[in-house]
Amino acid sequence: MYKSDKKGKIIGIIITVIILIILVVLTNIENSNLSYIENIGSKIVNPIQNGLIYLKNKLHGNTSFFTNINDLKNENESLSKKNSELEEKLREFETIKAENSTLKAHLNLSEKYVDFKTVAADVIARDISNYSKTIIINVGKKSGIQENMTVIAAEGLVGHVISVTDTTSKVQTIIDSASNTSSILSSSRDSIVCKGILGENKTLKGVYIPTEAPIAVGDTVETSGLGGIYPKGIYIGKVSKVVNTTNLNDRYVNIETGVEYNKLETVLVITN
Repeated sequence: MYKSDKKGKIIGIIITVIILIILVVLTNIENSNLSYIENIGSKIVNPIQNGLIYLKNKLHGNTSFFTNINDLKNENESLSKKNSELEEKLREFETIKAENSTLKAHLNLSEKYVDFKTVAADVIARDISNYSKTIIINVGKKSGIQENMTVIAAEGLVGHVISVTDTTSKVQTIIDSASNTSSILSSSRDSIVCKGILGENKTLKGVYIPTEAPIAVGDTVETSGLGGIYPKGIYIGKVSKVVNTTNLNDRYVNIETGVEYNKLETVLVITN
């Protein structure tokens, strides 16, 4: 035990002496050398100090950013709500606009065919395929619609009603391959028959043309009033092609209809 205490005291004395020697040496160092050491210390310490200050500032900035996140979130929710309200108003406006457009179309049709008693209707379904050319409209028995009533559009003849329910009607268009429409040529007033062509959506075939009848591309065709279905004078279309044959009795014309059935939306049903 005694030896251990003695050894510890010796070590303490040695350390104390070393510290005193270092202090004496530092005390005797010239100011220029001390400045050099200070410069070295500054070069080491300053970047560290600057980095700590920068980090501190960043942390303060981030704290401010996170403080504003809730405000930004609330503002975004408010803007989203306003955007939804504007979209809803826009949809309402588009609906009103569409309704006004439909009413205007009905009015224009009624004014154009003022000589007829009519019921306005909208096309709610169509089957314009290779084998069938029919449409469904949203009026029926409750609106006074009956079979064989004529259906027209602003562009001309559409077809006639072939079946009726209380609230809807099925219309066979004149482009249906089973359709035959008694017609006349505007130029010569000669009678012809317009037939639907299988696979065609806008072209009719004009047949039974009198041999002496002059006919040319551009001639208009309208209903003749014969046949018991269509009133006289309703526009059908224009001659787009004349096909002459060796036998004049077999010649025919292609007629481009005024109505575009794939785009048809508004019609009138003639009830008188």
